[in-house]
Amino acid sequence: MTDTSLHQLVSAASGDPRALRNLLGQFATGVTVITTVGAAGRKVGMTANSFSSVSLDPPLILWSLARTAPSLADFLGASHFAINVLGQDQHGLSGHFARPAEDKFAGIEHHSGTAGVPLLEGAIATLVCRNLTQYEGGDHLIFLGQIEHYRHSGGEPLVFHAGQYRVAAAHPALAG
Repeated sequence: MTDTSLHQLVSAASGDPRALRNLLGQFATGVTVITTVGAAGRKVGMTANSFSSVSLDPPLILWSLARTAPSLADFLGASHFAINVLGQDQHGLSGHFARPAEDKFAGIEHHSGTAGVPLLEGAIATLVCRNLTQYEGGDHLIFLGQIEHYRHSGGEPLVFHAGQYRVAAAHPALAG
């Protein structure tokens, strides 16, 4: 790094939180809907882009949930959860699960998986995970899950970048 680039850095401790959020939004992510079964068998689902693979042996993934999320207690108490990876045509489904609703599954095609966890029809990939543990992560909890079952149907992913839904495309220099 040159001296010039060091002068352009902003302290995260004293910087504008909105500017930091915009910066973090420059990292493009896939879009998922994470589902589980809460108290009294209530189906729970939420949109998240904080999903990441951790390990292949054993097969582990992680995702994070805000401590202020209404569904926090449901995910903490669940034995299993599912990661439903959305395809490029499912931005409406992402928006649906991002908003509060009494029954987020009303009118949504799904079926029950392990431990009754809702699995969304049409997702390009689905992972059913045992809820192993949670780790402190500032204003979020980081959930670690062990993949027990999965399916992959293929398709182009829905992508989120700079506060907008995007579609992935093959790089022109590599297309062929």
